[in-house]
Amino acid sequence: MMALDRVLKAPIITEKGTLVSEKGNQVVFRVDPYATKQEVAVAVEKLFGVKVMSVRTLNTLGKAYRRFGRRIGRHSDWKKAYVTLAEGQSIDLLEQV
Repeated sequence: MMALDRVLKAPIITEKGTLVSEKGNQVVFRVDPYATKQEVAVAVEKLFGVKVMSVRTLNTLGKAYRRFGRRIGRHSDWKKAYVTLAEGQSIDLLEQV
């Protein structure tokens, strides 16, 4: 089992992440690539004191990029998790930053 402070990397505060949180009772996090859904749920419950209903994870491939026209590189792959909270519960990420 992974340590709780290593499971969650950062909240994803983007336009899509904000729409998901307003439309449903969901929050989006960047998580460790080796973290399981159960570890993400336990980490969110312990760190924020809320009840988690479900977790959906998504592996995102890193994009390729060019530097100065010659060097070709690649951003690292990462994983994000859509965490659905119980009815009536919420996490205000902007207030806790």
